[in-house]
Amino acid sequence: QLQASGGGLVQAGGSLRLSCTASGRTLSNYDVAWFRQPPGKEREFVVVTSRDGSSTYYTESVEGRFTLSRNNAKNTVYLQMNSLKPEDTAVYYCAAPVQSSRWYTAGIRPSGYSYWGQGTQVTVSS
Repeated sequence: QLQASGGGLVQAGGSLRLSCTASGRTLSNYDVAWFRQPPGKEREFVVVTSRDGSSTYYTESVEGRFTLSRNNAKNTVYLQMNSLKPEDTAVYYCAAPVQSSRWYTAGIRPSGYSYWGQGTQVTVSS
């Protein structure tokens, strides 16, 4: 139901833009989050934004480097990632809670989200 794309291999200091689109759903009706799962580690929260875009919260490690934005006309949420570091290497997932749930209820745990994209690999080389 959600599709994440845009991952790839980039050198440290480089940039990538991830996209999250939805089939059969209008993303502007949902709060949307990005999570990532580094190799051998658990899935971790990256950023979440409210459906109207008025509230966006980043995990501390990406604050100032990553920017989430929406293009409602394209039914797409973007994650612009700049100044990438090797520790950003992970599979990145976009996620949304059920429409009746809000980001402050879903929180930063993966269990708070019902809809997931398939993940896109981001590899940052040193």
